Amino acid sequence: MAFRTSSLLCAAAGLLLAGAAQAQSAGALIGRISVTQISPDVTSGDLSSPSFIGTKIDVNSNTQPTAGVTWMYTDNISFDLPLALGFKHEIVGAGGIAGVGKIGEVKALPMTLLAQYRFFSPTDSIRPYVGLGPTYAKFYKARGTATLTGLTGGSPTTPTTLSMQSKFTVSAQAGVSVAIDKRWGIDAAVLYTPLKTRGTLSTGQTIDAKLNPMVYTVGVTYQY
Repeated sequence: MAFRTSSLLCAAAGLLLAGAAQAQSAGALIGRISVTQISPDVTSGDLSSPSFIGTKIDVNSNTQPTAGVTWMYTDNISFDLPLALGFKHEIVGAGGIAGVGKIGEVKALPMTLLAQYRFFSPTDSIRPYVGLGPTYAKFYKARGTATLTGLTGGSPTTPTTLSMQSKFTVSAQAGVSVAIDKRWGIDAAVLYTPLKTRGTLSTGQTIDAKLNPMVYTVGVTYQY
């Protein structure tokens, strides 16, 4: 499932016909149920020797149900906490091993706290916003496949295992909230996270990669 910002914003704007605006004023608490896609934009280094020349990786996108909580600190400044149970990404061969298919998988849990600035007044039906905040990208339950074992000289009795380094970074966000009525609304956002990590194999080999994911989210909101 792929999201495109323009289509999300157009769909959200169309809901303006449905009713009156919320009052997203200071002190408001807004819950969110969403669908989120993480799409890595991978730039891979080479696997350290011994390895095939140009042994690189790519990481596939993954989509999961998510949630979130937004607290309006002032009429224009808010703090947002996205919530998720984790994303499962396939790691595939690239470069000199392009075409070998899946060589591993890893679960990722991005933990982010965003400070947001919401434009316009609290009673406006459409409120674009921008956000910025720290992210801890936790990688866990990484595992290799038989293909990875074969590529790195392992065997069924001594398979090659892998791990990925968790990292602190920062995320930038742009989005829009659209009121359906005084309680319900639609929220759509795009988030970018510059992220570099290192994969380590049980053979001692390592590979560095810039993941730099784009995150697309659309959801239903309820204001308490």
